[in-house]
Amino acid sequence: MRRILETLVPAAPLILLFVVWESAARLGWAPPNLLPAPSLVLQRLLELLPDGEFLHHLGQTLIRLLGGFAIALVVGVSLGLLASRTGGGALITVVRVLAPIPKIALYPAFVLIFGYDHASKIALVVADTLFPILLATFHGARAVEPKLLWSAWAAGSGRFASLFTVTLPATLPAILTGCRVALLIACVTVFLAEMISSTDGLGHLLSLAARSFRMVDMFVPLLLISLIGLLLNVALQFARKHLLRGQS
Repeated sequence: MRRILETLVPAAPLILLFVVWESAARLGWAPPNLLPAPSLVLQRLLELLPDGEFLHHLGQTLIRLLGGFAIALVVGVSLGLLASRTGGGALITVVRVLAPIPKIALYPAFVLIFGYDHASKIALVVADTLFPILLATFHGARAVEPKLLWSAWAAGSGRFASLFTVTLPATLPAILTGCRVALLIACVTVFLAEMISSTDGLGHLLSLAARSFRMVDMFVPLLLISLIGLLLNVALQFARKHLLRGQS
């Protein structure tokens, strides 16, 4: 009973949102041609899932989302760890200048450089998700207890090797927190990129449905990208519990 309650309590706001949404649509509080009932959207999603073309669009979005996130993770963690050892003053100055720039404004340049296929969209995801991971890694590494490093050095571990044997494990909580933020940003970014210029992907499907005023079909990609973000967050929480097992 306790586990059931622990599962239902975090889901309560989401359940309430769907109840209000369904009620608003069914009772006519909102025009059905503008706000279809979530039950209709979910039904349409279940109809489309077995369709091979729809799965192709879903796969293209996942490739761009996860590919960009993976690159940002490797680059962000590497730069954050190295900057923590060198003081990081120059890097943090660059980050403070570049981070506030809306990365979607760079997308036309990415399209000119990388073309309309995967590369430009992956590049945009990397640009948008790199900074949360980098900053989380940098500040997490700077907070590592110096005595841990001194002990590793006294035991014969080199300064570079201790980055991976001491600093990285101690920084994992901060890195995983940065990853949670970055994954949500990645979902939004890849969707926007596909809406702007793409011939496939969930964002492209939304644009097609909006042009022909198929409102239920327009809400299907929105619901699906939300579910993807939710599942990725759950997977990251599971990974966090596994990776941080035994840590206080």
